Amino acid sequence: MTDASQGTSSGPAAVPPAPRPAPPPPATPAAAPTAAAPAASAVPSHPLPANQLFDQLARIEDKCSRIEDKYARSEALLSRVEDKVENAANRMNESARQSDLAALRTEMRGLAERTRRLPGTGALVLTAVITAILTVVLMVAVQRLNLDRLLPQRATIGTTAQ
Repeated sequence: MTDASQGTSSGPAAVPPAPRPAPPPPATPAAAPTAAAPAASAVPSHPLPANQLFDQLARIEDKCSRIEDKYARSEALLSRVEDKVENAANRMNESARQSDLAALRTEMRGLAERTRRLPGTGALVLTAVITAILTVVLMVAVQRLNLDRLLPQRATIGTTAQ
């Protein structure tokens, strides 16, 4: 290979050409307005050498990668926090359901106690039979002993009882 072919290499291992020396900055006239001075100092009048530009670009890339890493860590942290909040919400819902079930069990126990104290079907039928028999016996006794006069007389329609 020749030296000419090495100088035109544009591969990734190519060395950038040496920077040109910077020309001296032009002298600014004293009669220039003061507003132009800050603008001139903000934008350099001469270009920076290439190696300084590459260094600056490398620093910017490093800073960007650090920011991306911080963003990734923050995103992972937020994801973990979101999972923890979701788990806590699920546990709270489960405990609320458990307390609802406990309250329902308590109500059912109370209802069972009240219905357990009520008389059963046999007792109700026996009470009805005894009441019917006593009613018949008392009505027969009232009629036999001629106690009909103790019963209030029916008022006839159109007349008043005195």
